[in-house]
Amino acid sequence: MPVSGWKIDEAERAALLERFPPAWPHAVADHITLDAHARADDPLPAARAARIVGSIDDGEGLQAMVVAIDGTTDRPDGSTYHITWSLDRARGRKPIESNDVIARLGWRPFDDPLPIPIIPARF
Repeated sequence: MPVSGWKIDEAERAALLERFPPAWPHAVADHITLDAHARADDPLPAARAARIVGSIDDGEGLQAMVVAIDGTTDRPDGSTYHITWSLDRARGRKPIESNDVIARLGWRPFDDPLPIPIIPARF
């Protein structure tokens, strides 16, 4: 089943990974999910204003950046817009766990949110 959302441009991704070094061995940092259960014929989401507004590292192998899309961090499904930033696959961590980590632990806001360009995509 396809996922819809926004991709992070490769050049922008490289710059972001320099600014926010991955805490865990496997850097992901490539997309923001809008709909994890999209249909193949669903239209792509519109281009939106996005800002990295905070982060979470659970200390057990998963790090995520929280993103505001058009001023909100709330996804339509009730979870939080985020970018899975890095994880430790040797510990069995998976990107999908970011949703649970954010719900369970919350996240730390940044003093200065960072605008980022995003590209509507299906992946």
